[in-house]
Amino acid sequence: MTDCLGDEAGDMTPMDLYEKLTSQGDTVRTLKTEKAAKADIDAAVQLLLKLKVDYKQVTGQDYKTGCPPSECAVSQDNGPAAAADGEDMVDPWNVSTTNAKGVDYDKLIVRFGSSKIDQELVDRIERVSGQKAHRFLRRGIFFSHRDMHQVLDAYEKNKSFYLYTGRGPSSEALHVGHLIPFIFTKWLQDTFDIPLVIQLTDDEKYLWKDLSLEDCHRYAVENAKDIIACGFDINKTFIFSDLDYMGASPDFYRNVVKVQKHVTFNQVKGIFGFGDSDCIGKIAFPAIQAAPSFCNSFPQIFKGRKDVQCLIPCAIDQDPYFRMTRDVAPRIGYPKPALLHSTFFPALQGAQTKMSASEANSSIFLTDTPKQIKNKVNKHAFSGGKDTVEEHRKYGGNPDVDVSFMYLTFFLEDDEQLEKIRQDYASGALLTGELKKRLIETLQPMITSHQERRKQVTEETVKQFMTPRPLNFHF
Repeated sequence: MTDCLGDEAGDMTPMDLYEKLTSQGDTVRTLKTEKAAKADIDAAVQLLLKLKVDYKQVTGQDYKTGCPPSECAVSQDNGPAAAADGEDMVDPWNVSTTNAKGVDYDKLIVRFGSSKIDQELVDRIERVSGQKAHRFLRRGIFFSHRDMHQVLDAYEKNKSFYLYTGRGPSSEALHVGHLIPFIFTKWLQDTFDIPLVIQLTDDEKYLWKDLSLEDCHRYAVENAKDIIACGFDINKTFIFSDLDYMGASPDFYRNVVKVQKHVTFNQVKGIFGFGDSDCIGKIAFPAIQAAPSFCNSFPQIFKGRKDVQCLIPCAIDQDPYFRMTRDVAPRIGYPKPALLHSTFFPALQGAQTKMSASEANSSIFLTDTPKQIKNKVNKHAFSGGKDTVEEHRKYGGNPDVDVSFMYLTFFLEDDEQLEKIRQDYASGALLTGELKKRLIETLQPMITSHQERRKQVTEETVKQFMTPRPLNFHF
């Protein structure tokens, strides 16, 4: 289990981890000296890397040979996600890579200590749910997990779970990349018939962005309309703004305080890279994102129970919050949340960075007209095609770096049709302009349909979704 190391770290002292790291370093050196099998060396190196991440998470320091934790100065504000030269940068606020194909997710699994969603797990989800796996699972868009097998084990024994996901409301309009966790979460809700809580972190955006408190709360309500338009069941879904719910729920706030007591300043510096000039609100915020992972934060739904496990579908850049949460959970008497991690939705200009709402030309917004969608795709979508038609026909294009093809992997349902497009583009039979046309024809009706559903969402509907209340579910 690749996941267990990060969780054991919470039960080990810094010196225990230091000694384990030192021993593992010796093991790697011995294997290399003895010219052991490459697979054995690779496995030992992967374990060493995971231990280093755990060590920094617990101590806030980088591991240094011959320098026990008590003797070393606290590391500076570069967090474990601040990658070494040439590596991908992935943290809750920044995503970048130099690779045109995008982030190397296999390396990220090793770095974060999660587990790969393999075909065996996809097949098991199908067996347990009785449904065909969502295209995001079939295509590796959700690619990594923590404890999903445990969730399925419990579900097979008639022990249910609940879903938690969220959105940081920094603008009125969402872009298509923001839909990914909500599309998948809706499928999970429908498939397993379970309740869902959706956190709108308007407090976080006020702390991190140059926005007024009023604007952040207004964006939360506007974003809620787009989320509701995804089709969530009002009888099984609670959407909440932190600015509203924190003051209205003593149980939620109590869990925030419990988490805050069990995470040191050194730890949050190590996990998130906070510096001395960051406001204290940022340092305290991770506990607020952790609290919905515990079911008794919502007594109106779970009626005082604290043993219902949480499953969190989210992009992999949010994982640092929940590594911290999983470390704290057993120390305050709660089950660890399980996670399903998605890849990033690339910017139009290429997969070196994710789509951003602050970059109008890098994004396709849910408010864009069919004409705007067409113009953005034709003008800005990075192409994997050749410079001339003749070269493209002869050598073919590269679908692995072509943004239009990447977007189709997210939104085109038919697997056979998608594979034919890949083969035709790679062979040169399909030109870049024709591939972009296929994407435009896929996005335009999808976004128009979303806009029509959003128009049906009234202020009263938003109020219903955002009012703390019992949900139609019995545990």
